[in-house]
Amino acid sequence: MKKLKVNKTIKEINEKIKSGKAVVVTAEEMIDIVTRHGEVEAAKKIDVVTTGTFGPMCSSGAFLNFGHTSPRIRASKVWLNDVPAYGGIAAVDCYIGATEVVEGDPLNSVYPGEFNYGGGHVIEDFVNGNVVKLRAEGYGTDCYPARKYERNITITDLNDAILFNPRNAYQNYNCAVNLSDTTIYTYMGMLRPRMANASYSTSGQLSPLFNDPYFRTIGVGTRIFLGGAQGFIAWPGTQHNPNVPRTPGGVPKQGSGTIAVVGNLKEMNREWLAGASMLGYGVSLFVGIGIPIPVLDEEMARFTAVKDEDIYTQVYDYSMDYPKGQAKPIAEVSYKELRSGTIIIDDKKIITAPLSSYYKARQIADTLKEWIEKGKFFLGEPQLVLPSIKF
Repeated sequence: MKKLKVNKTIKEINEKIKSGKAVVVTAEEMIDIVTRHGEVEAAKKIDVVTTGTFGPMCSSGAFLNFGHTSPRIRASKVWLNDVPAYGGIAAVDCYIGATEVVEGDPLNSVYPGEFNYGGGHVIEDFVNGNVVKLRAEGYGTDCYPARKYERNITITDLNDAILFNPRNAYQNYNCAVNLSDTTIYTYMGMLRPRMANASYSTSGQLSPLFNDPYFRTIGVGTRIFLGGAQGFIAWPGTQHNPNVPRTPGGVPKQGSGTIAVVGNLKEMNREWLAGASMLGYGVSLFVGIGIPIPVLDEEMARFTAVKDEDIYTQVYDYSMDYPKGQAKPIAEVSYKELRSGTIIIDDKKIITAPLSSYYKARQIADTLKEWIEKGKFFLGEPQLVLPSIKF
């Protein structure tokens, strides 16, 4: 590893934030700075680069504690607005998963094409301050004799409401197309036949984990923007896999790193946490996440200047190969191509559309930048960096 010309620490950067002297830019702004001044000068000048992503993140949910009842109940089964929540934790704790749907009619077979309601919407209802119908059942014990309980509650009635998402902010993700002759409905949205459209779901050069591809500064304890509040990375996310093909610049070319995140649901904002109804698939949760990347040296300056044309992903057929679990990529495209609105595969021009919102990702990066500049947000020193490969 070459000797670096710049060497800063997170502690030093936090001192600059405290004194109001830290220089903070967004990942978009960093691209131009490194292009004009080079990575060494950029590393000397810039202290923090902010990132953002806002899209459907199915592996999400919330731990809720609704308080002891009178008489007490051991709530082994719990429903919130008729959406099942997992009650096998303790007496009045439960976990509501974002993709759980209303019991009995998961895809609205009675009224096809209408709005699906599920766990993501329950979480959004709580954040919005809406009334949620709690229904619980227990099997009855000497210490918890009640067998049924019903009550209308809001988030203020909950003792605790903790957003805990096991897998968010995928470092890269598939681009989906449909090679069959019929329209299909997937978690990547509606895919029209014969590759009439392509769907993708990452914010490219603004996406948090693309800006630190080897997780040099990201780990357990990293403070993040989560749902409009301050949250934390709790652990590597499920399916975290750094051992994938990469570009010469170190950017993974397929699904790679993920993060598990945690934060106080009571502090979150409806603008950055929203339930999603996906026709023919079910329910998800749109989550806003932003990670501040400390520019410790010129290598971090180079990583945080990653551009859409430097980021590639794989195109998969979701009609046959993906459902069979035998998916092989049919093409590789850059995010510059995806964000242009069209890609070309086998001489066919295909319309592209994102599930994630680049506009809101930019807003998250800007908001995080403002928080840091005003001394409202400090960097969290990772207690354990995420598993990675050598760079």
